[in-house]
Amino acid sequence: MSRFTQRASELGYAAGWRLVRRLPPWLADAAFGLGADFAVRRGGNGVVQLRRNLARVVPQAGEVELDELTRQAMRSYARYWQEAFRLPAMDLDVVRRRFSITGVENIEAALAEGNGAVCVLPHSGNWDVAGVWLVDHAGSFTTVVERLRPDAVYRRFVEFRESLGFEILPASGGTGSFRLLLRRLRENKIVCLVGDRDLSGSGVPVTFFGERTKMPAGAARLALSTGAALLPVGSWFTDDGWGARVHPRIRVTARPEIPAAVQATADIFAGDIAAHPADWHMLQKFWTADFSGSEPEPAEEAAAG
Repeated sequence: MSRFTQRASELGYAAGWRLVRRLPPWLADAAFGLGADFAVRRGGNGVVQLRRNLARVVPQAGEVELDELTRQAMRSYARYWQEAFRLPAMDLDVVRRRFSITGVENIEAALAEGNGAVCVLPHSGNWDVAGVWLVDHAGSFTTVVERLRPDAVYRRFVEFRESLGFEILPASGGTGSFRLLLRRLRENKIVCLVGDRDLSGSGVPVTFFGERTKMPAGAARLALSTGAALLPVGSWFTDDGWGARVHPRIRVTARPEIPAAVQATADIFAGDIAAHPADWHMLQKFWTADFSGSEPEPAEEAAAG
């Protein structure tokens, strides 16, 4: 990324946090919706890849239906960004009232055991709003975020999430970040991790919507190391708010069980994403076939692999 591009990116994010929150909600909705529609018509690489990803999620969709689903997905993605810019200025009590969640008893059972909880989520809905609810319900939690460029943008995101009560660690923090996550779980606290996209290249092979990909194993490893409960969480948008579900615990009692735990997590993600496909914000290459240029593998071959 050139210095000019980095500076333009920094100014764009700064303007977003400064200006978007001052717009009337109806105007912000309209502006971001129009921006999403324009992006779909322009058909950049991210939109093209999003459409390819959604075609796996909804394989029965025809061309017209897939076009509309892609448009809805880009509007959902734009809604996430609009809310990210507006959330620090929103009435958080109102936000929490518009947040509907089931499965809270799974978090409470985990904390009652005393070993903490590892909540693992896909890139769906608005996870920052879910974090606002969690801070109110259980106190601060710890999460890891990808270090963005330029660094000024990364710092703005850290400040934004810390202002909401999150404890933020950099994904590039190495063993230091992992040790702090272990410490928080041993203090019977909650760790939240995004667990669908393998950024390190060292993920566990899984079958996802009938094709092979990789997903990170960090959440399962943390659960194994500490005895914490591994809790998959689904997140999506509703017409007037947000929805989420905390799924029952996936048990990990030995290292050989980690691949099965990651596959079980992938299966749960797939169920929630299939129910809310437009809210899965995956604009990047995701399946192995897209990286290798090979044809998609049948589900049976991927499972055997």
